[in-house]
Formats: sequence, C-alpha cells, structure tokens
Amino acid sequence: MSLPLEGIKICDLSQIMFGPCGTQVLGDYGADIIKIENPKSGDISRMIDRFAAPGTESANFMAMNRNKRSLAIDLKASEGLEVVKKIARESDVFVHNFRPGVVERMGLGYEALKAENEDLIYIEGSGFGSTGPLRGKGGMDFVVQAMAGICDGNRDAEGRPQLFPVSGADFSAGMILVQGVLMALYHRERTGRGQKIDINLLDVYFLMQQQEVTQKLRSGKHFNPLVQDPMDIFATTDGHIAVLAVLRPNPVSDICQALEIEDITKTPELATREQQMGNRKLYREKIGAGFAKYSSAECERRLEAAGILSSIVLDLGEALAHPQVEANGSLITLDHPTEGPLRTMGSAIKSSETPQIALVPPPLLGQHSAQVLAEYGFSTDEIADLTARQVISDNSARASAGLGFARDKSLSEA
Repeated sequence: MSLPLEGIKICDLSQIMFGPCGTQVLGDYGADIIKIENPKSGDISRMIDRFAAPGTESANFMAMNRNKRSLAIDLKASEGLEVVKKIARESDVFVHNFRPGVVERMGLGYEALKAENEDLIYIEGSGFGSTGPLRGKGGMDFVVQAMAGICDGNRDAEGRPQLFPVSGADFSAGMILVQGVLMALYHRERTGRGQKIDINLLDVYFLMQQQEVTQKLRSGKHFNPLVQDPMDIFATTDGHIAVLAVLRPNPVSDICQALEIEDITKTPELATREQQMGNRKLYREKIGAGFAKYSSAECERRLEAAGILSSIVLDLGEALAHPQVEANGSLITLDHPTEGPLRTMGSAIKSSETPQIALVPPPLLGQHSAQVLAEYGFSTDEIADLTARQVISDNSARASAGLGFARDKSLSEA
C-alpha cells in the first residue's frame, strides 16, 4: 500500500513533544523521518518516564516516535555536524526546536542550509518566538500556560490558578507543524521554492483561546464558560457526572425536572443564569442533591432523555476500555524490538484512501545509524571509524531480526 508522503525526506532534530508528535504524523503517512539524537542520552523524552524499569524504553518517547529512524550522532564533533549538513542538503524538510540562536552557532540555521538546498522547508519551533524579549527563554508547555492566561482561567474553587495536566500547546503546535509542512510542500510544488516556518507555543496557546482573545480585545470582558454558564461536575452515588447545560431557554429548570427535584430557578437567589453562577456554592448544593440520589448511569440516562448533554466521568483506563474506543479503531499495536507488543494511540484521521498508517515501532537509540550513513554514501570503514571515535553510536545489533525499517512489513491491520 502506498502512503501519501512516501519519498519525502525529513531531517528531524526536535525533542520531547512539540516536534516529535508532529513529525510522527508525517511518518505515519510515509515520510522518511531521520531522527537526529545525542549518542549518549538521545531525545530527552527517553529519560522522562516515572514508571519505567531501569534499562527499558520510556513510554513518553515511544508515544511520539514511531515511523522514524534514529541516527545517534555527536553534534559537538565537526564530523558529526558535517554528516547532519549532508543529510539536510538532501532533505525536503528540516525540523528543530532548539532555543533561537543555537542552531545558527552550529551552522544549521536557515540561511546556511538554504545556501546549499534552496528547496528546503525549514521548521523552527520555540517557546516564545524567534524574535522579541523572550526569544532566548526556555519555553516548555507548562511555563507557557502561565504566561498565556491558561492557569488564570483554570482557577480552583479557592481561586488559585492551576496548571492544566495535558500539554495542550505542545501537541497543538505539533499538529500546526504538520499543517505548515503540508502547506509548504504544496507551495513548493507550485512555485519551486522552499521556505522557513516559525512556530511557537505562546502563539499556539493564544490560538487555542481565539474565542477568549477576540472577546477580550473587543469588549475587555473575560470569556470563561466554566464560570459563566451552568457547566459542572457533580457527585453521584457511585462516581461523578459532567453536565453541560447551555443553548436552551432554561437549562437548569430542565435539569431539575430530569432529576425530579424542586425547580431551583424558582428560588429568588437562583432565578437567572447570572444569579446561579454568582451564587455558585448555593447552586451546587441545591442541584447537587438531585444528582446524589442516583448512579452516574441513571443520571446520564435522565439527562439524555431531557436533551441535556452529559457524560460519566471516567478515569483514563476506563475511557480506553470503552467500546466506542474500539469502534473508532483508536488504538494500535506495534511490535517493539525490545519491549514486545506496544499498545498506543493511532491516528485520528480516518481516510477512505489511506485506511492504515505505517506501523514501524519507535527506534532504539542509534538503531539506524549505520543504515542511514550507508545510504548517504559513507563506506563500511568510514562508519566503523566514526563509531570507534564515538561520533556515532550504532545500536542495530539490539534490534530483533526482521524488525528493520521496512514499511511493507508493518502495514498489517491494528
């Protein structure tokens, strides 16, 4: 089965999540992703796993690095840099998320690479942007949440700002990276020209709040549906249920009727939406008594019958076991060379023309070093010399027989 991005070569120096989750999508659909890693430590995410046993692979790394080849090479060695420059000269796309200025000092900046590869599509990711007062500031997702208003808009019941536990901008920036690459490939096909694309997490978090941003700039008001509309989570006899009661003339009255409790909108302090949200403690107490009478399933049944959107609150394990997840084909199995069968998320794209993504497992550190160098013209002796001098590390021997980077062997159904 052919994949739509086959033949596209991507030199990927990105680490952790922002770049890797984006290049993984490109690899899913056929692009050849050469992942450049430090030969001693690899991608930083290889070391980020609170639950991994010593000597095993990181779930964080394996989640975002399938369909890639690992070239473990020392970028501090001049020979290592020359290898990467050679790969970049023959690549369609170059991706990195170093802090601004770092790659320029290595001779891997856009202008330097463009001089030798005019068609190159160059993707630079950063926390706060490549210009301005914060261009050199480290910008991981949770840091940017604080600056972009996310923590302030996610205050707890006592009014304390909170971090959101999912790296929303990292993932979203990765998907914007995919959009940028596809747009640039199409532009190059029409014009013959490559380009540089800058993506930063701060922009992405503002983009994720485009309703809130537009309202703030237009009226000066802060739009937050969680504190301005009857959306909430209530305890039931066996758990919790999330309730979304909007876009109806009197949704709270409808909830009361569904739960067979007194209509709290007839209480003077709770007659209007503004009063309900202004007297949130009383609102929760009154309507919460209705939810406390039933199981989560019974609450959901009653609310659905009344046309009120709701969902039982599941933990992640329960959510993954839901039959809808199986019906959607959300999960895939990869045959990892050292970890065995690996269950992970597949693609959210359901295509009639490309019904199955590539399913090559995440690489061991340096698994493809010798293979990649041979493809780029290095002899066996040259590869052995670079290995002996620790410019590269080659981990191909650890990979199980038959688990090479062969897409035609990995397109089985999930």
